[in-house]
Amino acid sequence: MLLNLEQVSLRFAGNTVLDKVDFGVEANSLASLIGPNGAGKTSLFNSITGFYRPQEGRIEFDGERVLRRKPHKVTQLGIARTFQNVRLFREMSVMENVMAGMHCRTRAGAFGAVLRTPGQRAEERYIAEVAHDCMRFVGVDEYADRLATNLAYGYQRLVEVARALATQPRLILLDEPAAGLNATEKAALIELIRRIRDERGIAVLLIEHDMGLVMQVSERINVLDYGRIIANGNAEEIKNNPRVIEAYLGQEDEEMVL
Repeated sequence: MLLNLEQVSLRFAGNTVLDKVDFGVEANSLASLIGPNGAGKTSLFNSITGFYRPQEGRIEFDGERVLRRKPHKVTQLGIARTFQNVRLFREMSVMENVMAGMHCRTRAGAFGAVLRTPGQRAEERYIAEVAHDCMRFVGVDEYADRLATNLAYGYQRLVEVARALATQPRLILLDEPAAGLNATEKAALIELIRRIRDERGIAVLLIEHDMGLVMQVSERINVLDYGRIIANGNAEEIKNNPRVIEAYLGQEDEEMVL
């Protein structure tokens, strides 16, 4: 198991957000985390990536302890993420935004930057090469010099994915990557998610409300409800699980229909 959570509990002001969660992601796999609004999905992502600190439980990545590490240390371990609401540097180009993802892998430091040492110049070239490769991979390389926030929303989503890939992860967490996308963009996203795993060997875990996308792309689906994992299995098993059907009763969003 690449990512493993055991009995993880998270509470805010006495309210239990995650309740003894056991959860895992296999290496080189495509997995999804679904559940009704308020189930605790993003809180689980935030706990994995160091933004929240659960009061109980264990989180390990490839045998390394994750719990209580700061977010940049978690990224260094090999876990990247995107956010539910796109977070790009507003005054930076697409290229600069993607290059920022490499910050966790740089070594030259301030001394090398000031003196422009050979090591620092070589590192700059490498960072640029990685950024160009990631932009080409997601299909935004032609916009490299454009301000990232001036791009159409779908392309901004892709820039964020490219920046996550630039951290050179082994696992990427995608938080509602299809939100705000049209049908054509969603089809392209499904293909991109598969390519991330198949061509880059990176495991993918996504939170998503679009059940059509989830069912198409996921090898394993985990269902969270009121902070507890209530089911896990393949698409067919989840679609026919009575507890999952009950959890989704009353959802008005057509995308939530199983």
